[in-house]
Amino acid sequence: MNAPKFTTQGCRLNAYETEAMKELAEQAGLDNIVVVNTCAVTAEAVRKSKQEIRKLRRDNPDAQVVVTGCAAQIEPATFSAMDEVDLVVGNTEKMQADTWKNIAQGPDFVGKTERVLVDDIMSVQDTAGHLIDGFGTRSRAYVQVQNGCDHRCTFCIIPYGRGNSRSVPAGVVVDQIKRLVDKGYNEVVLTGVDITSWGADLPMLPKLGDLVQRILKLVPDLPRLRISSIDSVEADPALIEAVASELRLMPHLHLSLQAGDDMILKRMKRRHLREDAIEFCSDMRKARPDIIYGADIIAGFPTETEEMFENSMKLIDDCGLTWLHIFPFSPRTGTPAARMPQMDRSIIKERAGRLRAKGEIAVQNHLGTQVGTQHNVLMENERMGRTEGFTEVLFDSDQIKGKIVPTMITGHSDKQLLAS
Repeated sequence: MNAPKFTTQGCRLNAYETEAMKELAEQAGLDNIVVVNTCAVTAEAVRKSKQEIRKLRRDNPDAQVVVTGCAAQIEPATFSAMDEVDLVVGNTEKMQADTWKNIAQGPDFVGKTERVLVDDIMSVQDTAGHLIDGFGTRSRAYVQVQNGCDHRCTFCIIPYGRGNSRSVPAGVVVDQIKRLVDKGYNEVVLTGVDITSWGADLPMLPKLGDLVQRILKLVPDLPRLRISSIDSVEADPALIEAVASELRLMPHLHLSLQAGDDMILKRMKRRHLREDAIEFCSDMRKARPDIIYGADIIAGFPTETEEMFENSMKLIDDCGLTWLHIFPFSPRTGTPAARMPQMDRSIIKERAGRLRAKGEIAVQNHLGTQVGTQHNVLMENERMGRTEGFTEVLFDSDQIKGKIVPTMITGHSDKQLLAS
């Protein structure tokens, strides 16, 4: 008997759901199975998912290969046509216990299906009911508060893999975080596909800021709360107030900016303009001077001129961005942007390289400003932890994993702060 093998492509929410699937598979008594949780955010992500499937089949010739995740949800026929794949499971079905109980029947069950268990994700009304109490390191736990997205950015395929926005009720979230704190977790990260839309489908229409303030009030023993990527234009007053006044809410925001030129933002069907992003970052920094920003930026969106691209380059300085996720534009079949006039791939690659190079300078500038400062570092392993602003700190002696260590920063390398 071989234990189930799981591999995850893509985002933190996918990683969270992989851990939930592991629990469901274990409860179903599954063995000799390989599960690939795919990503669809770019064409390159889909290619890597296929590459991973072929590798796992070669390494596990006798195992049952199950493919799930966003790419499987969006392109079930593509994956079911692969000789290496035994079964394709949708994003809703993968979180249901009955799915894994049926898979445990082995070839008998697969033989009765069309090798595809994928329903219409747009008809789903609820978030996944299966919750897990943390995953990954013993220092940090991720809690899913939301799934799906109601927006239709012209470059993005993810709503077709995740469905419309659905929220986990606040009481459920609070109860889960209480259990995590009781288990010794010192930091909780709220995660989802579009978490600033949290609450729009719940009674009384609460906002993300209401959820954050409720968590901090009702779980007073939680040392650190962190929120994942947000859409700055949807940041509500209660969230802004919490960032400004609640020291247990970490001063690190990852912003879904995507571009720094107004025309490109309009063609992306984003909900903010360049000045909105700059004003938000400026206002938040005035309220919380130690705040650190990350951001997603796309290079080479269709019709992007050199002048438009330079506006994205300037946005790094104008917003004071530090941690950048740079995406070379990749057309996704089925999105409006894929039907727009495409740019030469060499230009896209070159622009992405320039953004990354400027991002590296921003990181160096940030690291330099931290030398000589004091931080409370949450240890992810014996030698590495992260500051409140999510900067890595490397220690020259062993620390206790999962603990928060008061630390003086003595220097930095290319990517990390150093502490003795």
